[in-house]
Amino acid sequence: MPIYEFYCKNCNTIYKFFSRTVNTEKIPHCPNCKNVKLKRQISMFAISSGKKEEDSDMPPIDESKMEQAMGMLAREADKIDEEDPRQAAQLMRKLSDATGMKMGPGMEEALHRLEKGEDPEKIEEEIGDLLEGEEPFLLESKTKSTAKKPKPKIDETLYDL
Repeated sequence: MPIYEFYCKNCNTIYKFFSRTVNTEKIPHCPNCKNVKLKRQISMFAISSGKKEEDSDMPPIDESKMEQAMGMLAREADKIDEEDPRQAAQLMRKLSDATGMKMGPGMEEALHRLEKGEDPEKIEEEIGDLLEGEEPFLLESKTKSTAKKPKPKIDETLYDL
């Protein structure tokens, strides 16, 4: 029984909706704003590195681009040699290109070093603190506004879809 996430641009909040069946068509209204239709979010996944990861506050992204990127990522991930850091970096570059998300400066440095074949554990040791302090991906805004929209709030209530 899936739980779907939806974003309300009006109140900058992510809501969770429980469905008794798979339901990819229904789009609910915002529980707070009432007559505002929500935008479906892609649930993100994480790859564990042994460290406890905190909840992601990713802003809304283009759903169709993300679906295509995730399909590509799954196909490409099956082909890579996990022992070759260059292939992992190449996969991250493809994901960035496919989604339109640009990487932060710390992630760019880490990928550049992976592309040169450096040991991922050495990179983590040397710049891990930098990577923990920044968002790994940046979403470019269509307007070059310097005002940064705050991260969306997450309503922990589980609503019925």
